[in-house]
Amino acid sequence: MATDKSAHKFSDDAAVIAFVSAHSDRLDLSAQPSVEEIGDGNINYVYRVRDHRGFSLIVKQALPYIRIIGEGWPLSLDRIRIEAEVLLSEACWAPHQVPELLHYSPADAAILMEDVGDHQNLRHAMIERREFAGLGQQIGGFLAATLFHTSDFFLGSQEKKAQLASFINPDLCGISEEVYFIDPFCDHERNRVNPLLLEDARNIWADEGLRADVAELKYGFMNRTEALIHGDLHTGSIFVRDGSIKIIDPEFAFCGPVGFDLGTVLANFLLNYSAQLGLSGHADERTRYQRYLLQQLRELWHCFSQAFLELAEQKSKDPGLASVQWRQRKMADFFADMLGYAGVEMMRRTLGIAHVADLEEIADERLRADSERLSLRLACLLITRRRELSDIEALLEEVQALQA
Repeated sequence: MATDKSAHKFSDDAAVIAFVSAHSDRLDLSAQPSVEEIGDGNINYVYRVRDHRGFSLIVKQALPYIRIIGEGWPLSLDRIRIEAEVLLSEACWAPHQVPELLHYSPADAAILMEDVGDHQNLRHAMIERREFAGLGQQIGGFLAATLFHTSDFFLGSQEKKAQLASFINPDLCGISEEVYFIDPFCDHERNRVNPLLLEDARNIWADEGLRADVAELKYGFMNRTEALIHGDLHTGSIFVRDGSIKIIDPEFAFCGPVGFDLGTVLANFLLNYSAQLGLSGHADERTRYQRYLLQQLRELWHCFSQAFLELAEQKSKDPGLASVQWRQRKMADFFADMLGYAGVEMMRRTLGIAHVADLEEIADERLRADSERLSLRLACLLITRRRELSDIEALLEEVQALQA
């Protein structure tokens, strides 16, 4: 069901508090609660409402356009309905790894949910070189559980097609199709390119073979409805503390290729890996953290692939998909797609409109260019050699060799 087109922004803090009061009794709102606007503010409004005891909840409200652009770029309010339903779906298969959804209001185009502020944003934690034991395993387990249970491996034909219809997300998919697969591969006005990388960028824009590979990946993104994917699973959408992760912001979700979510995570780990060349700190610290990042990627892939195949063995319902050999082939397809989509994500985060703090934190333009250049070289490797690199060890060896 689409959201009410008359929905509008909460008029003031009192309206936000009234929304929380109407839909949850978890906060004591009788004694001067506080309202803080948080988040990057590019598309939606996100508020933290805290009571006098320190307990808090999150309110997220969508507008019928991109917030930072205005009515010149309209967006469907149905994205907040999609986010709410994806959070419920993910909670079924990965309990405690997503914020609890408390209420969804179509009339307000808003959701009320658990505050994950006791976890740290993973992007910021990685910039600080914080290490979390088992991080890769937790992310891999989340992806295996949520992607398997929303795929044809588990769902019946009728269920899968109903899911496909429910999660069509044309506005946000349209944004992704442009900023992932078009802008970074041409001299687009939206791009933000370090002047020291202009020659590298022009070589990428002129590479017809690369553009053909990207076209193949884009076609798969638009047409392969393998599972209900998050659609924007970068490290800014992952919150972490020892022994726990929380995955937020699935408003870009739709039924798409399994390798896309895997690739987005892989890319953001490698973006931080590249940034270590220029981030502050002793060289030994930076090298040690790069080893940690590669180990987490190793564990992520092994956990994902093992868990997915075990679920397929135990819970797949379609006898036509029961071949063990075919499942192994499909896992190889997932791996190749992961590499390709990771390359596209790295390219757009280096040349496109939406850069990452991992690289932007490097104040010295020349040092940042060294890190960005490594990111571009890794991106090209991932896109063009995605079918040659057959396993995670081969990939990690190539990453280390390319840096050297």
